[in-house]
Amino acid sequence: MGQVEIYDTTLRDGTQAENFSLQLEDKLKIAQKLDELGVQYIEGGWPGSNPKDALFFKEIKRYPLKNTIIVAFGSTHHPKYTPEIDPNLNALLEARTEAITIFGKSWDLHVKDALKISLERNLEIIENSLRFLRPHVKKLFYDAEHFFDGFKDNPQYAIATLKKARDAGAHCIVLCDTNGGTLPFELAEIITQVKRAIPEIDFGIHAHNDAECAVANSLMAVHLGASQVQGTINGVGERCGNANLCSVIPALKLKMGLGCISDTQLARLTYISRYVTELLNLPHPSYLPYVGRSAFAHKGGVHVSAVQRNPRTYEHVPPEKVGNIRRILISDLSGKSTILSKAKEWGIDLESDAPKVQQILKELKKLESQGLQFDVAEESFKLRMYEAEGRLKRDNFFKLLTYRVQDYNTLEGRPVAEAEVWVEVKGAERHAISLGQGPVNALDKALRKALEEFYPYLREMTLMDYRVRVLPGTSGTEAKIRVLIESKDKDCVWHTVGVSHDILEASLNALMDSIMYKLFREDLKQREC
Repeated sequence: MGQVEIYDTTLRDGTQAENFSLQLEDKLKIAQKLDELGVQYIEGGWPGSNPKDALFFKEIKRYPLKNTIIVAFGSTHHPKYTPEIDPNLNALLEARTEAITIFGKSWDLHVKDALKISLERNLEIIENSLRFLRPHVKKLFYDAEHFFDGFKDNPQYAIATLKKARDAGAHCIVLCDTNGGTLPFELAEIITQVKRAIPEIDFGIHAHNDAECAVANSLMAVHLGASQVQGTINGVGERCGNANLCSVIPALKLKMGLGCISDTQLARLTYISRYVTELLNLPHPSYLPYVGRSAFAHKGGVHVSAVQRNPRTYEHVPPEKVGNIRRILISDLSGKSTILSKAKEWGIDLESDAPKVQQILKELKKLESQGLQFDVAEESFKLRMYEAEGRLKRDNFFKLLTYRVQDYNTLEGRPVAEAEVWVEVKGAERHAISLGQGPVNALDKALRKALEEFYPYLREMTLMDYRVRVLPGTSGTEAKIRVLIESKDKDCVWHTVGVSHDILEASLNALMDSIMYKLFREDLKQREC
């Protein structure tokens, strides 16, 4: 099995993404997870650009990393300075990392218009910067910024910059598609010409995703001999992002047979992908290949039946290899095989020829025709399955007798919502009133206040997300509303749904399902004990 090195730049290039900001503690935590994943290099930041990155290089030395080398990033020296007095290059040395990466200009357009220097002076800057750094580090990498665009405009000059970097001692010359607009067939032709011009070159690839080709370009470069792939977790990065290492790594290992990380490390990929978004309090993209919640989700009845017989029929890799799971979705496309599969997954005893299966299927299609969507709110359907089986009787937990919600303004003109509920719990009636930031929040708080006396573990439960969608069919304010709620406790995350012409009723139904799911789970735990 061949080898290729993984170079992660989430902590530097990734932070240039919109809505993606890392504090020092976040960077230290992510670096440790990337070490667990087994990436060979972690680009920690640009110590010459801000104090936070400089502090990262100092703090990360306190952590015993097992698999990875920390890299400091910077640029070639300023045209006005020599390398010895350049602040940027000296900041790189002060970071005291085993590896350094610097970038320089490969596109004559940038040399003339951005640096405003001669083409020859730019070559001198590249060579002098690398020669100055080389004695101080074990590994020295050169990022040929805008290389592919530069090659298209002036191939001779672009190649000349690479030769200068090679001659100055760069261990690996990284070809950068900085604007992200190169297509795979263009990239292949350019790399082929580079290898003809510099046969002995050790090169890597750094691709951006502006043309949706970053992963494809990275894999194509490896196919053509690249020894290093740069990218970020979940593809975060400036504009449209960088090559997504959560797609690149499994493709290299499972499809191209390249030993970039171990099997055990690969099985942690989904966890680490989600850890990064969770740390930033961002939703994890469901449709990410390999690691997304929907990556191995099957909805159509024909697909479900085939996957149960042989997963290869509709899955390109086994989900467990990347730490993900197969999910069978409940929807109006479902057949009997879907219902039986979910029943088995949830521990519900149903025979394939039981009349109850057809009843459940009929009820499912009826509810979805009314606007409920169970493929994104499985727990609402799970409750209905348990009810059909007879294991769940909602009134045994609580029964909502009535509720009332009022909106009004304070004297300061601040809107306030007040919710009032009456519930019956274990033969007793309880009445609760709560104020909230809007009527749904007030309802949620009032329900909890009424129930927590009997079910104190409801305090562990947190509402994570609340989404409202107007359903097609009726226009304007008469339209039906679908509410999706995501809830969480210390053990898991679950999703519930409610539909009504009344947004409060839709919200209340979704909230009631969410609370009921928590109560039922806790009841099952107690019975098992």
